[in-house]
Amino acid sequence: MEYNVHTLPNGIRLLHVPSASNISHACIIINSGSRDEAEGKAGLAHFIEHLIFKRTEKRSTNQILNHLESVGADLNAYTTKEYTCVHASFLAPYLDRTLDLFNDIIFHSTFPEEEMDKEKSVILDEIASYLDQPEEAINDDFEDMLFAGHALGNNILGTNDTVNNFSRADIINFRKANYRTNEIVVAVLGNYTFKRFVAKGEKYFADVPENAPVRNREKPVVLDPQQKTVYKPIMQSHCIIGSQTYSTHESQKTGLMLLNNYFGGNGMSAVLNLQIREKYGIAYTIESNFSPLSDTGIFSIYFGTDKEKQDRALSLIYKEIKKLKDQPLSELQLQKAKNKFIGQIALGEENRIGLIISMAKSLVDHNKIDSLEKVFEKINQVTPREMAEIVEDVLDVSKLSTFTFCPVLE
Repeated sequence: MEYNVHTLPNGIRLLHVPSASNISHACIIINSGSRDEAEGKAGLAHFIEHLIFKRTEKRSTNQILNHLESVGADLNAYTTKEYTCVHASFLAPYLDRTLDLFNDIIFHSTFPEEEMDKEKSVILDEIASYLDQPEEAINDDFEDMLFAGHALGNNILGTNDTVNNFSRADIINFRKANYRTNEIVVAVLGNYTFKRFVAKGEKYFADVPENAPVRNREKPVVLDPQQKTVYKPIMQSHCIIGSQTYSTHESQKTGLMLLNNYFGGNGMSAVLNLQIREKYGIAYTIESNFSPLSDTGIFSIYFGTDKEKQDRALSLIYKEIKKLKDQPLSELQLQKAKNKFIGQIALGEENRIGLIISMAKSLVDHNKIDSLEKVFEKINQVTPREMAEIVEDVLDVSKLSTFTFCPVLE
């Protein structure tokens, strides 16, 4: 896909993707997330993401929330381990309105104490709601075990204690240390010329003071595999198997993305779904996931099932892993897996807001954006031998940790 990039003197990059549609999509990506929080400050990045919508130097909460919604636009935000993202979809004439709001909430929020107190209550409710969903909560507990002692193990929402203790000084210090202008991308996909978008980007972001302190992220160590069970008042068992694996910068990333999609990724035809759910009717939900990060990655297999079926489900998963090792994918099988993955990626391009966010992240991570043709080329270059090596490495049972939520025994 065609794109252009312009870098402002303060380091902020403007990413432009042309589109003939009357609907535009925009995002601002900041290379800062929960892994950048200091000890005892878990949840701070997410807390800031909430508060930027509460008050700025020139807008009240209502004015912020109505600024785009009053013209039918959609505005939202999220926080991950490594990113904070604000994004919007809007009719093409409202580009100025959108970029103005992005600038205002990211760089001119005031974080008043009364809004902080209200938002703490909102997030505490969010934490409680999240903990009531074991299929979600188990991911955080698993990652806490996988990255024990490292900020990557922190729950993005934080804990009741950390959230209650946040101060305004914590917010100011975190933003100063982590909102690096040279690691911020403002991206727009819409029916505008590159020249016009650059002019708008300069209007709203050129005056942002340059801020580029040295990045100081600590790479996590790989811990010995662990097996842990937590008993909870729930109806079903929930289990995750996995380990640390390749980062977004490692060459094996493409092969593992392909393997993940084939083994337990999107679609009902994934191996784990066919063998565990369809053939034996053991688990309603069973899936694998690969999340590459800047200096490590997470590969995991999750399933939920009745307690009495848990051991059988685990046994069948290990059986499928052994089958992959003993009978590596043939050229034909691998090509079918590639065709499926490529088709899904191509269809995903229709999700325009997802596309522009993905492109902005790629610019942050790699300082470039691969074309769709280049992505497909990388997938097609994966050989059966490379796939077999990835299987041996990532699905080495001796390296896998297991975390289980088990129903309380009566």
